[in-house]
Amino acid sequence: MNVNNERYVVGVDFGTLSGRAVVVRVADGAEAGSAVHEYAHRVIEDRLPGTGARLGADWALQSPQDWREVLRNAVPEALAASGVSASQVIGIGTDFTACTVLPATAQGLPLCELPELRDRPHAWPKLWKHHSAQPHADRINALAERRGESWLPRYGGRISSEWEFAKGLQVLEEDPEVYGRAERWIEAADWIIWELTGVESRNVCTAGYKGIHQDGAYPGEDFLAELNPAFTGFTGKLGRELSPLGGLAGRLTARAAGWTGLPEGLAVAVGNVDAHVTAAAADAVRPGQMVAIMGTSTCHVMPSDRLAEVPGMCGVVRDGIVPGLWGYEAGQSGVGDVFAWFVETSVPASYSREAGSRGITVHEYLTELAAAQKVGAHGLVALDWHNGNRSVLVDHNLSGMVVGQTLATRPEDTYRALIEATAFGARVIVEAFEAAGVPVEEFVVAGGLLKNRFLMQVYADVLRRPLSVIGSDQGPALGSAIHAAVAAGAYEDVTAAAAAMGKRTEAAYVPDAGRADAYDRLYAEYRNLHDHFADGALLHRLRAIRNEGIA
Repeated sequence: MNVNNERYVVGVDFGTLSGRAVVVRVADGAEAGSAVHEYAHRVIEDRLPGTGARLGADWALQSPQDWREVLRNAVPEALAASGVSASQVIGIGTDFTACTVLPATAQGLPLCELPELRDRPHAWPKLWKHHSAQPHADRINALAERRGESWLPRYGGRISSEWEFAKGLQVLEEDPEVYGRAERWIEAADWIIWELTGVESRNVCTAGYKGIHQDGAYPGEDFLAELNPAFTGFTGKLGRELSPLGGLAGRLTARAAGWTGLPEGLAVAVGNVDAHVTAAAADAVRPGQMVAIMGTSTCHVMPSDRLAEVPGMCGVVRDGIVPGLWGYEAGQSGVGDVFAWFVETSVPASYSREAGSRGITVHEYLTELAAAQKVGAHGLVALDWHNGNRSVLVDHNLSGMVVGQTLATRPEDTYRALIEATAFGARVIVEAFEAAGVPVEEFVVAGGLLKNRFLMQVYADVLRRPLSVIGSDQGPALGSAIHAAVAAGAYEDVTAAAAAMGKRTEAAYVPDAGRADAYDRLYAEYRNLHDHFADGALLHRLRAIRNEGIA
C-alpha cells in the first residue's frame, strides 16, 4: 500500500458566517470527515457586541474570537468524524475571506480585545464587505490616476473600498488613536496563521490583491503623504517579507495543538484566500481556467501566462494563485446575498406556506416556478448591484434595480430576473478579459450555489459556453488541505498536488442554442442599463439621502 494512503491533511475555510474544517487523504484528495462551526457574532453590522456602540452605514465587522472557536470546535469534530488518528495528519492549511483585515499589536493581539478599545468600532476586524471606506478609495484612485502610479493598471484602473489601504486610511482619519495603536494591519488570512504558529507571516496572495504589492513594493511614501501626511509609515504595519503559496509558514504551537487536537509541531501552510485555494481543489491551475466561486458573492480567479490590463479586474498578481503564473481576480459583490435578500423581504407568506407544505425551501419553490418560464417571459431586466459592483465598475456605492415590473409581476418573475442579472454580470467579466487579450478557455464553477441546477443552466446559456463543476462541495477547505500537503512536503508544488487531490467534471452543463439566442437579446438590454447607470450619479445621490436618514 502506498504510504500516502495513511497520511492526511486538514483544511480550514473561514467564511463569512461560519468556519469549516475537512480531513483529506493526501494520496487522492478523498474527504474523510468534515465539520462546521457557526460564528456566534456572524456579521456585526449594527452594534458592537457587549458595548452597544452604534455602527454607521455600510459597516461590516467580525470577532476574532469566532475564528478561534472554529479551531477549537470544527477541527476536532472533523477529525472525530473522519476516524483518522491525529498522528496520521501531516499538515494543516487555512483560507479566509478577503479583504478581511484587523488592527493588532506587535504581538498579534487584536485591538478590539484590549479593554480600553473594545467600544471603538475601528478597533474591530473589518469584514470584506465593509464598504464605508468608499470615499477613501475614491481619493486613492483619483490621486493614483493623477500621479500616473504604475501599479494602478494592475487593478483595472481602480482599487476597491474593500481593500487594505482604503480601510486603513479610514481608520486613520476617523479614529487616529486606534490607528496609532495599530502596530500591525494584518489580513485575517495571515493573523490566523500567527495564532497557529506563533510566528508572524504575510502571504503573497493577500498582499498582492488586497495590499497593492506589485513588483516587490507597496505604494511609495510620497504617495501616502499626499493622501494624508499622517499616512506615511502605513506600509510598515503590513510586513515586508512575503511567503509563497504552498510554503511552510511554521509549526503548530502547543497552544494551537490543544485547541485543535492535532500534534504539536505539525506543518502549517502559508495563509491564503478562499477563492484562490479553490482553484487547486478544482484542479484548475493552468492558464485560461477561470474558476467562479459562487456563494454570497462570486469571486473569479484565473491563472494566465500573459500579463494584460483588464478594466475593472480586482488585480493581477505574479504567483497570486499558483507560483510561476500571473493570477487574475475579478468578482461580483452580491450573488447569493441578492437572492437571500429577495426571499427575506419580498416573498408573500403564501409562498412560504406552499414551500413548507411540500417540504422544500422558498428558494427551491421559487426556482421551480422560475424554471417553468420561457426566456424573457417575465418582461424584466435587473441590475445585480444590490451590494455594489466589484467588477468591472469597482464602485460599492452602486445599487440594484429591476426594470419592467407591472401589477402582473410575480415573485418568481423577479427571482428569475435576479438570477439572470448575476449571470449577465459574469458575462461582462468574461468579455472584459477576452477583450483585453486574456482568453477564458474553461469556465469552472464552485461554491454553494452549484447545487441549484437551474441557475447553472442559466449561466451556461447566458455565457454561451459549457460549465465545468468542481468535484467537491468543500472547495476552499479542500484547496487549503492541498496547500497543506505541499507545505508538509508530500508534493513538489501546488500544481502536482492539485492534479492528484483536486477534482472537477468537465462540461457538466452545456448551453442550449435557442435559449442562448434569446438571452443575447436580454443581455443587450442589461448592457444598456449597466452602461447608463455606470457613472453612479443617480445611485450615489440616493445613497447619500439614505445615509442622511441613518445618521
